[in-house]
Amino acid sequence: MRSRNETLRTLRAGGAECCVWLALGSPPLAEFALEAGAASVVFDLQHGLWERGSLEAAIGMVRTAATPLVRVAENSPFAIGSALDAGAHGVLVPMVGSATEAAAAVAAAHYPPRGIRSGGGVRPLANFPEYLRFAASEILVSIMIETVAAAEDVEAIVAVNGIDLVFIGSGDLALSIDAAGRKDISLDALVARILTAAVRAKVPCGIFTSSAAQAQARIAQG
Repeated sequence: MRSRNETLRTLRAGGAECCVWLALGSPPLAEFALEAGAASVVFDLQHGLWERGSLEAAIGMVRTAATPLVRVAENSPFAIGSALDAGAHGVLVPMVGSATEAAAAVAAAHYPPRGIRSGGGVRPLANFPEYLRFAASEILVSIMIETVAAAEDVEAIVAVNGIDLVFIGSGDLALSIDAAGRKDISLDALVARILTAAVRAKVPCGIFTSSAAQAQARIAQG
């Protein structure tokens, strides 16, 4: 395991990082991501095909060379704690709709007294005192803004202490606009609002892209 989270340091220094997002549940793909030069890899447990065994194997392949991150299935202590126990250096928590839910995600990612994470896991227990030192400062907590309601409450959400990254789930955000029948807003306007709130709160902001050109455009946007 790396002794520090390089992705977290890049973000805190104001830099940008592009990651490889893996959903197919195949550990060799994680190895291919490293060969492609990925600095961080996201394993998608919400919509992907990863099971615990394949996730553990894939994280083992990348964790000494890149930052392993997991999009967890839900905002719960079990989902967040399990991902971190598997060796993830950070979590992306989906469908965070309020400051209260954001605070719950932060608490689930940290051990007492800061949070409520349970101690355990094969990798952490290999050297738990060392892991405790790592976890105290190197775990990345990202909350995902994916609904109109969350976007319109984003100023309160990003003010929650312990959020390291705000990640815009643009696909679900667009679905939420349609579901609410909101003709008075657009996806671009909500994305801009989230970015503005994150910048003002000095919290890094990310968004999913499907091409290198889109990624470059979002980096230029901030």
